[in-house]
Parts: sequence; C-alpha cells; structure tokens
Amino acid sequence: MNENLFPNPLKKGDKIAIISPAGAVDPIQLEKGINMIKSKGFEPIIGEHLYTKFSNGYNYAGTEEERIKDINWALNDKEISAIWASRGGYGCQHLIQHLNLKGFVKHPKWYIGYSDNTVIQSYLLKKGFASIHGQTIKTSSFGVTEKSYDLIFDILKGKAPIYNLKSNVFNKKGNTEGQLIGGNLALIYALLGTKYSFTFKDKILFIEDIGENFYALDRMMMSLDLSGVFNKIKGLIVGGMTNMGDQKENKNYEESFDPFVYKLISERISKYKFPVVFGFPNGHIKDNRPLIIGGNVKMEVQDTVKIEF
Repeated sequence: MNENLFPNPLKKGDKIAIISPAGAVDPIQLEKGINMIKSKGFEPIIGEHLYTKFSNGYNYAGTEEERIKDINWALNDKEISAIWASRGGYGCQHLIQHLNLKGFVKHPKWYIGYSDNTVIQSYLLKKGFASIHGQTIKTSSFGVTEKSYDLIFDILKGKAPIYNLKSNVFNKKGNTEGQLIGGNLALIYALLGTKYSFTFKDKILFIEDIGENFYALDRMMMSLDLSGVFNKIKGLIVGGMTNMGDQKENKNYEESFDPFVYKLISERISKYKFPVVFGFPNGHIKDNRPLIIGGNVKMEVQDTVKIEF
C-alpha cells in the first residue's frame, strides 16, 4: 500500500459517518447496513440530512446546499474515521466544486461507495487520496453477498485484497502494474474534459455500469477512445455490466456480466495491446467486491487471473 494515499487503519470504536451525497433513501433501507457497522465494532454517525428528500427533477437527499454541508462535515470532522455513502443515484457532481479538504488533509479517512460516488472518488484522487469502490449502505438490504462487505471492513482495518479469478474468453493476456483509477463508466465519461477527470497516463482503468442502451455504452467507449484514454492506460479491468439494452429483447438483461456488452467493449479496444480482465466482481451486482481507487495494483492475466493490491 502507498502510505501517502492511504488513511490510517480503523480500530474498534472508531466512528463511521453515513451520508447521502446523491439520491434519497428511506430509513428502512439502511437499517441492515447500520446494524452491520455496529456488529463490526464501529460507531455509525448519521449525517444531518441522511434521510432528507428534495425533488427537483430527481429525488435528491436534500438540496445541493444540504448535501454539501453533510459531506464537508464528514470530510473535516476529526472525530470521524471513515465516510460511507448511503447510495449513489445522481447528484455527486453538484458537490465537487464545493468540497473542503482543510481538515481532511490533516486527518485523511476512507470514503466508501460506488456508482455516482465515482465523482467524489475522482476528486479525492486528484488531491492525492485513495478511496474504496464498494458497496453502499443501502445495497446491504438487497441481498448482496456478505463477502462484499467483509472485504471492505478488511480494507478499513489495513488489509488489502487479493483476487484470483477464472479466465474469461474476452481477456487479453499480459502482466502489468500501476495505480488503479475509474469506477462507473457513465461518470468517467461525464467528467472527461473537466479538471475533475481522472488522470489516465500509465494507470490501470476499471469500468462498470448498469442500465445503459447498447449504443449509449458504445458512445461512451468511443469518447474514451477519441479522448486518447486507451493510448495512455496500462491495463483495463471490466466489471459488472447489467440491465443493458431493452429488457424485452436482451435475454441476458439480468446477468451480471452481459456477454454482448463484453463483445462491444472488446471490439472497441481490440487495436490496443494492454492486458484486459473481463468479469471482475465489482459493480451494480450482488457480489460487489471492493477495489481501492488510488491503490497500486498488480495484474497478471494468463490462463488464470490474479489482481493484487
């Protein structure tokens, strides 16, 4: 682990702030996750606007000002040791121009989430801090695997994950090493051309997504290609791609790793030589194993696959 990027490991009794930086949530959706934090020996601290609702073309967890207030509190309160997003959805882009890291830089802490939280994680990495791309609190009530959460708690305690995977027909063999970046493809795409976008040179890129039409996903891949992203990265990890296309027409609509989407992605990157892993268990799927955005990762893609932080 790069100690310059990683917060100190948590210990029993440490406080974990729970905030809603994007979409609205109901208390019942978070009960299981909050109780899980308690069962692991940590103290969940509820953000002031965790359950606030504000409708403005989308059901947000409060106004922009309310959500900004909560995330800046969580980032800068020295009593807080980690921040766990209740959910994704949409709204994190509203916050990034207003984030305050004055206290955070003195007492760095893990930020945990995925989906729309990719925006926050990109911002933190631009400032030199790693984060955990993993399950939100809300998804604990949706029948996801316990291992998904156990591995997050391992990272919080200072233990980095090692993943051994089966080969995938779309994989491209090779070994590489570099800093991991990425997250939700739609948000990576949305940040392109802004000062908040990931820096891609010599990085290993991770992508996942849900609920996109096939042409929309291809458009995002084309934008990354035209932006020169694939000329810069050293490797690619492709995670969950689910609920893609038309539900009535796509027989693989409910699959975690839609093979047609994988075919589209494979075709778009066919001219590049970097190693590629398909089928990594992270994304909008039941078995969402955490990745460390900003962590140094070794990728060995042969007849089997090993990914080690």
